[in-house]
Amino acid sequence: MGDLILSLEGTDAGRDLAMALALFAALTHAVFGALQKGRHDPWVSRGGMDICSGLFALPVMAMVPFPEPQMWPIFAGAWVIHSAYKFLQASTYQRGAFTVVYPVVRGAAPLFAVIGAWIVFGERFAPLQWLGVAVLLAGIFGLAVYNLRYVTVARDTLVAALGFAVATGASVAFYTTYDAYGIRATADPFTFLAWFFFIDGWLMPLVLRKRLAALPRADLVSVLKRGAFGAIIAYLSFGSVMLATRLDKVGEAAVLRETSTVFAALIGWLMLGERVGPRRLGLMTLIALGAVIVEFGG
Repeated sequence: MGDLILSLEGTDAGRDLAMALALFAALTHAVFGALQKGRHDPWVSRGGMDICSGLFALPVMAMVPFPEPQMWPIFAGAWVIHSAYKFLQASTYQRGAFTVVYPVVRGAAPLFAVIGAWIVFGERFAPLQWLGVAVLLAGIFGLAVYNLRYVTVARDTLVAALGFAVATGASVAFYTTYDAYGIRATADPFTFLAWFFFIDGWLMPLVLRKRLAALPRADLVSVLKRGAFGAIIAYLSFGSVMLATRLDKVGEAAVLRETSTVFAALIGWLMLGERVGPRRLGLMTLIALGAVIVEFGG
């Protein structure tokens, strides 16, 4: 599988596959966010997901090449960055409704990712792509203003939730750019993915071990079941966008993934019972439209 990915790098077929992978990552990431925000406390949910993702990585690690020496400091850096992201994400979901904070998290990320891709990889955006970024940001700020004025759910923590959402978006951009560097630093991209999930999967369970142990048996079983499903979704989402960054430009993949805001609106409405409304749906669509302009404006 790794050889197939490598053979497509720099080709038109690789670019098309990268676009498809980024869109698939958008859908699966919205599902992942809803799972963490759903029935259980976001911290506990994340702990259950990480336990399962770390365990699921073990058989995959046995099937991929062993990491090269230069990968160990890269893995250490990824662990630190993703740990910060997890704490910011859980803090965001703890304070705000899913359909309120998720679009801001995912909408803020691409601007920072574009800047990071320019600094690290020397990527440049065409004028039409910058128009797409502007459209996307208009949706983000419009949504933030709308939420501040009209949203009544968790109103007392809304400002803090939006602040954490922007910080989480910045951390998403940071890890996207850093991990794109990491997946390009190893010969086989699946080596990075398998070892990353194993190393990344143990912090939250250790931090939350007392809270997990204190859960009633039925609740713990429920958390682990949801965690197993969430781990599979995480593999699909993170793996897809990382392979997309290996096949094509980091900035474009990061921006296109943010069409997840539309999927999040539908999930929040259908699964979590959160009302979206035409104005908020329109602003979320504006974010997604900006991402599409970026993808096709290059």
